[in-house]
Parts: sequence; structure tokens; C-alpha cells
Amino acid sequence: MAGRQLNETVARQRRAALAGYGGDITTARELLSDVDANVRATALGALHRLGALTKKELLIATRDPNPIVRRRACTESTSWNGSIGDPIDDEIASAIALLLDDEDISVVEVAAWACGERPPVSNTTIARLSEIATTHDDALCRESAVAALGALGDPSGLPAILSATTDKATVRRRAVIALAPFEGPEVDAAIEQATTDRDWQVRQAAEDLSP
Repeated sequence: MAGRQLNETVARQRRAALAGYGGDITTARELLSDVDANVRATALGALHRLGALTKKELLIATRDPNPIVRRRACTESTSWNGSIGDPIDDEIASAIALLLDDEDISVVEVAAWACGERPPVSNTTIARLSEIATTHDDALCRESAVAALGALGDPSGLPAILSATTDKATVRRRAVIALAPFEGPEVDAAIEQATTDRDWQVRQAAEDLSP
């Protein structure tokens, strides 16, 4: 029985994916309310691919009970109703920012990345990203938040990036790269310090930014 259910779920997910490539909006929308989170997430992507994903559907996905769908909502938000780098709809931006406090750390990581893809963001979001970058227990979340702060280039996020240059190696590398949009003696000092880091990738990132 379990195998049959799995096969049926895989078949529905395949239908959702094919709908996105075959122009089948009706099927994609039908599967958006499937009992399986993977099917719902695939249907969400299919509707977006077809240019048929509504604001309401995307907002509902950010509140889905399963983190798989919430993560997919973050990903789709980066190019929904525009492109990466374009200003995002305020209501969608707020919904994604709320996921920075999600109970699932994988959602927090993707939400942080998404926040950095379509500037500008609110001061509150910058503050929350800065907090994640410096205090979150998960290194991937800290790294993602640091990357977002670098992409946004807001001066109020600089202290968190500078702090992250002393974190574990993966976060330090991201922090050095995130310094690229900034200038000033603190930035120069941090880059100079990173050129002697014990991790060669941190050193390489710093050397790439050095004059």
C-alpha cells in the first residue's frame, strides 16, 4: 500500500511538472492544493513558469504548513511579477520577511537569500538579517543572511558583515565577498586582515577585493 501511495504521489508531481512545460494551467492549479507538499511545491513552480501564479496563491504558499512549500515560495518570489533585482511587491516582500523567523531553519536560509535578491528591503528586514548573520545557531543561515546584506548594500548592514568576517570559514568567505559594495577604513582593514586568514578561500576572496 505504501509503495502504491508513493507511486501515485510521484505521478502527480510529474503531472504538475509537465503542466508547467505544457501550458496546462488548469492541472497545475488543481495540484496546488494536493495533499502532498512536494506536489504542491512543484505545482507552484509550474504556475509561475506559466505566468499564471497569482499574488494570493504565492501568499498562501508562504504560509503553507510544510517547509517544502514555504521554501519554494521564497524561491519563486525572487522572480514573481518581475525579475531578480527588480523591486518586489510590498505584500510579498513582507510575507517573505516573516519567514526569517520560521521554525524551520531551511526556510530561514532560503528566505534570507530571497530578501537579498530584490532590493530594497525595509529597515526592519535589514535589522533581522543582521541579527541572523551574527547570532543564528545555524551557520548556513548566518551565511545566507550575510550574502543578502552584501547584495542589498545597505550601510546599516555593514556592522553585521564585518562581524561575520570572524565567524567560521564558510561564513568568513561569504562575509569578505559581501564587503564588495562597501568602502571605508573598517572595510579596508577587514579585507586586509582576511588576506592572512588561515583558510585559503577566504584569502583568495580578500585578494580579489584588494587594490
